[in-house]
Amino acid sequence: MELIIIYGPPASGKLTVAKELEKITGFNVLHNHLTGDISSAIYNFGSKRYKKFVRKLRKIILKEASKSEAKIIFTFVYGKGIDDKFIKKLINISKKRKKNKISFIWLRCSKNELEKRVISPERTHHGKLGTKKELRKDFQKYNSFSKIPFIDSIEINNTRLSPKKTAKKIKKELNLI
Repeated sequence: MELIIIYGPPASGKLTVAKELEKITGFNVLHNHLTGDISSAIYNFGSKRYKKFVRKLRKIILKEASKSEAKIIFTFVYGKGIDDKFIKKLINISKKRKKNKISFIWLRCSKNELEKRVISPERTHHGKLGTKKELRKDFQKYNSFSKIPFIDSIEINNTRLSPKKTAKKIKKELNLI
């Protein structure tokens, strides 16, 4: 398995960039809302059971993928301290097979730009945050503007970069064919 984890705060362009990267690399996109949609069919969105089930689904999917030649782009909003255990599990899953490779891309942009992007109508399709108020609340509650402190990440500020240029930059940084 070759796994690219694109993480960053809500509205940083993770899914949009992942789709562009998919077009130029042939990797498949596994975005965080897929598992969220499954979980919300069973549990109330945001509840403890919902969050636990989301993490469990993601772990099962990535564990299964790690046994194969899958090439996956996984999008994720990292909550400092909250998601550390989950990230460490993903790293351990990846290490179980020598052929596996995991790369982390930290997308970030200015808070002003995030506030502009968060109100985009395209975000409602996947039940994403859609207001400045929700975004600000998320920053306070989850510290989702943070870099994962215990791993090496390629940091890309995409405040002024198009999704296509960001994807090309990721492809170049990771030496992808």
